[in-house]
Amino acid sequence: MSNQDETDKTTEKAPKATPENPLRKKLPEEVQAEARETPNGEAPQTSSQEPESEASESPEAEPEQPEPPLSGRQRLVNGLWPPRLSRAQFIVALLLFGLGFGLAVQVASNSDGGGALRGARQEDLVRILDELDDRTQRLEEEKQGLEDQRTELENSSDQAEEARKQTVEKEKQLGILAGTVAAQGPGITLTIDDTKGAVEADMLLDAIQELRAAGSEAIQVNGVRVVASTYLTDASGGGVSVDGNKISAPYRFKVIGKPQDLEPALNIPGGVVQTLEKEQATVTVERSDKIIVDALRPAKQPDYARSSSQ
Repeated sequence: MSNQDETDKTTEKAPKATPENPLRKKLPEEVQAEARETPNGEAPQTSSQEPESEASESPEAEPEQPEPPLSGRQRLVNGLWPPRLSRAQFIVALLLFGLGFGLAVQVASNSDGGGALRGARQEDLVRILDELDDRTQRLEEEKQGLEDQRTELENSSDQAEEARKQTVEKEKQLGILAGTVAAQGPGITLTIDDTKGAVEADMLLDAIQELRAAGSEAIQVNGVRVVASTYLTDASGGGVSVDGNKISAPYRFKVIGKPQDLEPALNIPGGVVQTLEKEQATVTVERSDKIIVDALRPAKQPDYARSSSQ
């Protein structure tokens, strides 16, 4: 047998290579074998018609979870912060703040004003109440006196004479109040010894106002008559000026009035005496059945005003 015949037989015995089906999916073993046979670790070329592997497919996106509902406190916080104010709301907020601040200051001042009476002893409160009752009684007596004068004028047979008598009496009273005539009667003597020089004009003015409120009818300070137009100022170099007349310590007040009303008015808690003693001044009050107020003020003739009865 010739060599040609042997070759033909060998060719017939060898299995024919099955053409690769491009639509067939490669098995894992075939993929690993091709990877080993590819030089330099290069991946084998695959047909463009080969479907993508399942590993390259992206997983389906998970559905989003709904956010939990907000509580009432969280909604309130989100509504208040960060603040979103308009111009009008800002102005209203400022006005409300000012109103609240004013009310707070008013309440604090009222609380401070009533602190002295809140801490006062029972006998001090009783004395203050008695003083208020005395003031009410004085006003009632003054009212009754005016009504009696009117009745006398209406019932008097000689109304002209009665009117003249009342006019003279009224002139004396007005002269005492105006400081143009001397006066005497029961009252007190108030002496303020100021060795430290701490007593100022406003403190003496407070004493005068307290005495007037207690029913004083005539006041004299160190030889200067106190009237309705009296003013006090701090003098240069120390001391106090009363209507332009400089006076110095000790300050001595001669006061005509009811002693039972005048002395308690000065000694009330937080009153004149306590205020002066805080300034290390020595204060003494003496009652007397006869106080003479003889300092006079010149009567001023008005330049333009005239009586309407002329």
